[in-house]
Amino acid sequence: MNINQRISIIIVNFNGLKDTLELLSSIDRFLNHDFVEVIVVDNGSVIDETIRIKSIYPNTKTIRSNQNLGFAGGNNLGIKESVGEYIILLNNDTLLIDNSLMQVPALLEIDGSVGVISPKILFLEPSGYIQYAGYSLMSSITIRNKTIGFMEKDNGVHDLRLETPYSHGAAMILRRNVIEKVGLMPEVFFLYYEEMDWCEQIRAKGIKIMYEPAITIIHKEGMSVGKQSPMKKYYMVRNRLLFAKRNRKGVLRMLSVFYQLFIAVPKDIALLVIKGEVRMALASLKGAISFLI
Repeated sequence: MNINQRISIIIVNFNGLKDTLELLSSIDRFLNHDFVEVIVVDNGSVIDETIRIKSIYPNTKTIRSNQNLGFAGGNNLGIKESVGEYIILLNNDTLLIDNSLMQVPALLEIDGSVGVISPKILFLEPSGYIQYAGYSLMSSITIRNKTIGFMEKDNGVHDLRLETPYSHGAAMILRRNVIEKVGLMPEVFFLYYEEMDWCEQIRAKGIKIMYEPAITIIHKEGMSVGKQSPMKKYYMVRNRLLFAKRNRKGVLRMLSVFYQLFIAVPKDIALLVIKGEVRMALASLKGAISFLI
């Protein structure tokens, strides 16, 4: 096969060797390495985990960054080193359950106007429940949206391919020429909202994004476990404001930023203080301040 027709899978690892090895095992089981290159970016892990990965999966290309470049930075590092015409970005805590990723070239060629697809994503626990089957459009002012199918039983209702405004960061599949037209994933966010911002840029170029249920993966992220932390709160507050600044114009931009700074964030802080979650409240405040400075 011509090297330009290969599929490149990018996996960013940050102190997550166990999960990364389990994902690589599932890739090794289901995918044909003659047509797929696998790149693992060790994104500033305390210990260089590429050594262990390379010893078990010698066909996997590994890249070591001595500092944490963030979600976008880690993926971009892998993209720059990849050769495939089709790029698959997978969270290291995902798992393949079949060989459906081998259909990526055919699925993307169904419609030449489609440049990005995201698969159906299921929770690991409880088994058989949906995490993602597409997104709704982001609200102009509140910068909120809904995940289609979230926490619903996978009973076939969401088995129809449909256009969606945003891909899911845990499993994002792109043509290389989309990246050539739009540029790499924006690194200014560091963590959270970067794929949403990227999708805004992609759609602005007239490129369609599709939810593709012909591909299904498992995501180990739980429905309720680990949903909040001070770090996540900080970046969610900061980056929601940053997203509004970058993707809203004129009056809408002013209204959205005003709403976040003077309604949403103060309300969030007050509720957290009432609950006794002072560290979370401080993280929310710091996120807003970080945006302002």
